[in-house]
Amino acid sequence: MTIARDIAEYACSLDYSDLNGESIGNMKRLIVDTVGCGIGAFDQMPIRMAMKALKGSGRGNSTILGTGEKTNSWTAAFINGAMTRYFDYNDTYDAKEFSHPSDNIMPILAVAESEKRSGREALLGCLIAYELQARLADSANLWKKGWDHVIYGLVSVSAASSRMMGLSADTTEQAINIALNSHLVMRQLRAGELSMWKAFAFSNAARNAIFSAVLAKEGMTGPSPVFEGEMGFFNQVSGRFTLNASDFGGGKKAFRINKNLMKYYPAETRAQAAIFAALELRSRIGPIDGISKVEIGAGEATVKVIGSGKEKWNPQTKETADHSIPYIVAAALMDGKVDINTFKKRRFTDRKTISFMKKISVKEVQRYTALFNSGGTVNAAVVSILLKNGEKLSKEVIYPKGHWKNPMADEEIEDKFRRLAIGKLGNTGADAALKALWNFEEITSIDGLFKKLRLK
Repeated sequence: MTIARDIAEYACSLDYSDLNGESIGNMKRLIVDTVGCGIGAFDQMPIRMAMKALKGSGRGNSTILGTGEKTNSWTAAFINGAMTRYFDYNDTYDAKEFSHPSDNIMPILAVAESEKRSGREALLGCLIAYELQARLADSANLWKKGWDHVIYGLVSVSAASSRMMGLSADTTEQAINIALNSHLVMRQLRAGELSMWKAFAFSNAARNAIFSAVLAKEGMTGPSPVFEGEMGFFNQVSGRFTLNASDFGGGKKAFRINKNLMKYYPAETRAQAAIFAALELRSRIGPIDGISKVEIGAGEATVKVIGSGKEKWNPQTKETADHSIPYIVAAALMDGKVDINTFKKRRFTDRKTISFMKKISVKEVQRYTALFNSGGTVNAAVVSILLKNGEKLSKEVIYPKGHWKNPMADEEIEDKFRRLAIGKLGNTGADAALKALWNFEEITSIDGLFKKLRLK
């Protein structure tokens, strides 16, 4: 059996009765968190660009988040998915490859709404997508080979979308073949000075994945075997790995969503521990003028992804700033907080901040690298400060708030939702939206949910 076929059979066979309370609860928590991130970013300039570019692009039954406007499912997936990703505030799953599985949520909801699925069916679709992306991330690293993690979303979204569309395993396999063969994404997306496209990369992959499922539904076939073939994914992209759907979540087998990380702060995952450390130290150092040096210690991935390259010490785009650990720590120490305003251009190009960042260095801590490689956390960090009076202060954080070993409480997730959404929905609207989202499995109409998410 090919890997694509194995995945297809899993996606088509998993039933809501195979889920347990923990996986359902965690899925709802992530839906609340993700929708809040999306509503909060509704009015950001790149999102408005996408809406303008795609206005009138096609008729359909899927809602553009925050509006009453309808379009086809793949266009809604593109726009809504970009909203949820824009602030870099949504979840993370760390394994051999990094990913943000909540990127799957808006695409699956777009298809579920188009297909008139219930909340229970949509929740199952989201869990299927989560499980597939996470299991692929467990299997093979992509970023070190120059490819981007959103590639795995081509598989997760095409398979889960096929399930929402009621397609057979044969047809779902073809959707996976079409999507994966045709839409590979280069890691240049996250190298050097980062662009607006960072927020759109997964939603664009999802758009292509959904359209691949639509084509497969009409009888289109795709290149096969897409993983194992002579010119397939193994030989061209990932290297060979094994994947067995019999190991996936369902029944008594745990779902990978239970080891997901949520973000307490709107910044790259690998910066979360350093933010907590920096904020605690700030309360102990007095005026920052007294700081002589700041050293950030972190694992290999943190150093390479957000702690190296000259642009990280002089960010010129929002996307670079939220992927710059020297900037994020500088802002935490200078402002005593990190929020969405931290990543406004006037803040990260501030001359005093750029000057302060010259005091900051980043180094690899082998212990943190080993911890991650052994299946631990990629988030661990230590921030050390040398004051001009000679005093040295240091704070280590291994499992920051939001890590699955130190999870955010439901009240904290709800508070995050309100901070992001209340200015768009109002108090009454936010209350109604949260009530529906916390009871997601009882929703009879995804269209009805989106009506509660319209801006006031």
